[in-house]
Amino acid sequence: FTQAKHYEVERSLQGVFEAQAALTPDAIALSDGTRQLSYAQLNAQANRIAHRLRALGVGPDTLVGLCMERSADLVIGLLGIVKASGAYLPLDPVYPSDRLAYMLDDARPVAVVTQSSMADALPPHALPVVLADMLGGTEQGAGSEDNLEPLGCADNLAYVIYTSGSTGKPKGSLNSHRNVLRLFHALQPWYGFGSKDVWTLFHSYAFDFSVWELWGALLYGGRAVVVPFAVSRSPEEFHRLLRDEGVTVLNQTPSAFQQLVAADLAQGEPLPALRTVIFGGEALDRQALGPWLQRHGYETPRLVNMYGITETTVHVTYAPLSAPPGSGNDASTDASASIGVMIPDLSACILDAHGNLAPAGVAGELHVAGEGVARGYLGRPALTAQKFVPNPFGQPGARMYATGDLARWLPDGTLEYLGRIDQQVKIRGFRIELGEIEAALRGLPQVLDAVVLAREDQPGDKRLVAY
Repeated sequence: FTQAKHYEVERSLQGVFEAQAALTPDAIALSDGTRQLSYAQLNAQANRIAHRLRALGVGPDTLVGLCMERSADLVIGLLGIVKASGAYLPLDPVYPSDRLAYMLDDARPVAVVTQSSMADALPPHALPVVLADMLGGTEQGAGSEDNLEPLGCADNLAYVIYTSGSTGKPKGSLNSHRNVLRLFHALQPWYGFGSKDVWTLFHSYAFDFSVWELWGALLYGGRAVVVPFAVSRSPEEFHRLLRDEGVTVLNQTPSAFQQLVAADLAQGEPLPALRTVIFGGEALDRQALGPWLQRHGYETPRLVNMYGITETTVHVTYAPLSAPPGSGNDASTDASASIGVMIPDLSACILDAHGNLAPAGVAGELHVAGEGVARGYLGRPALTAQKFVPNPFGQPGARMYATGDLARWLPDGTLEYLGRIDQQVKIRGFRIELGEIEAALRGLPQVLDAVVLAREDQPGDKRLVAY
């Protein structure tokens, strides 16, 4: 069992952002291809939404739905919710209407922040609506641009992100400001993020990789580039955006990166600003990086593989990639499945089926403890008790998260990921419970029974197939 460090954190995410806005008000904080906002402008526009939400009763641990297209307005709306001391509930408009209706009914937010073009994207509801792009109008009322009086503390919720559920019902993970702030404190010595960094907000804000992408820029005075949905689906256009915007920190699922590698080889244009590529969301096939490594090597940019889970706040382990001895940049000799070492403020243990510590080299279920562990699942006390279990190796009252992932300790002290102990799969970074899809299919009147599998008939092209 590994021991974890403790990091003191600030009161809230918005407090750190507001301090950064006061320090570098004229620095560019955000761009989306059509406009860019300085830290002062982003702070002011988010404050207008925050004042409107505070007037609606939003405060600590209050949920507010967020239904936005990928644009600067998305970040303004998200910040507005957090600045009101509320927690944002991502309602991605690309989700099926039934999924959005379930989340609204299950989470019971007190309001929804959206934009004019998305007002009809949500299922029918009776919640107050704040249009992020119309706050200057008389109908909504222009809120103050001043910072709000802070409410709550670091242990209040920052967001609730829903993940797939095996019974057909997704569950919402309750993550706090402390969960997020300590993540950056723990990893800053390894990454050294700063004001010169340019990040892409590439992933859906309903996927927790986006938490890392957004706050990694805004907490350190960097710039976040919101990647339009169409550009995120075109590797060629995305490669061009990386070059034109001077992106320095890129976060990718391995499957998305494979498509970018093909575009990189085809276009032949360098990405001189890129200093770090961080993989997450699904297992990394290191041998598939061969074409990229032959062209770029391991150092420029640096490549890091990070295993993580929504319920333990984005990242759990850290594994910088390096060339196997004597291989040069030939990745074909690297068959390592190591996911690296634990983040300093997280602990891990491998337990066997009887709840005993498994010896090094013996597979068991990975359990994660520390200040990244979420509060639990929204409105699901039984499932919370099942997955967020007492930590017998920690302080009284400490908990750890039973990941459902099969792993083992390697001789060098790193972890090796071996797969799942249940039916959960990951496709392009999204956690999918096959049982949820099977339950939906069985609900159709013409279906008696169903089986769903994740098939990878072509390397790197994993798909769901229902029988």
